[in-house]
Amino acid sequence: MSNPHFAFKQFTIQQDKCAMKVGTDAVLLGAWVKPNGAKRILDIGTGTGVIALMIAQRCEALIDGIDIDDSACLQAEENVLSSPWKERVRILNHSLQDYSHETTTRYELIVSNPPYFVDSSKALGLERTTARHADLLPYDELLESVIRLLDKKGKFCVILPVKEASILRELAKDRGLQLSKLMRVRTRTDKESEKRHLMQFEHSPSSFSEETIVIEKDERHDYTEEYKELTREYYLAF
Repeated sequence: MSNPHFAFKQFTIQQDKCAMKVGTDAVLLGAWVKPNGAKRILDIGTGTGVIALMIAQRCEALIDGIDIDDSACLQAEENVLSSPWKERVRILNHSLQDYSHETTTRYELIVSNPPYFVDSSKALGLERTTARHADLLPYDELLESVIRLLDKKGKFCVILPVKEASILRELAKDRGLQLSKLMRVRTRTDKESEKRHLMQFEHSPSSFSEETIVIEKDERHDYTEEYKELTREYYLAF
């Protein structure tokens, strides 16, 4: 059974009401993203609110976390209210598609750890299925909503498995969003395959950079120095 809470250095995430618990993908994205002075930030599919709070720890921006799931929003609200940044983080219980048409807010930074299973079998339980599968937020609708909400000079950051990342890159390119940063994620030094891609998109990037990070050495929980450095502000063990 998953732990009902996950403690970071400056805040704690309660996750008993949420279908998807705190995982490595969320921590990687939250630690990798650079707010760079953004004043308004949107976290799409906020879940427990962990990414929104990780980013809030490192900036002064107003941050909105949006999720279609009622229970996730209740959980995220709970976590925000118990955090040091409750005055700057707001949770929105809306579908992204509706919100992108209704709001006039434009964001300098948008982040998402989105549902990513496109053609695999459904998970047991409606909430977990919603959280894991892209049925309710297809990639084309995700990108169309991001384009409506993103400031002209804004950045969109996302984490996906390699196959799905490739699909999203092509769809983004067709819509005028260009890849400006890429981090390839490998789980262990003795495994060559990449498991995740962290990607940053912009309308008109001035440069492109890419790098690779390995999470563990040859044994489980023996973390590499690069992963420790990336997540040091958050994990209690580092």
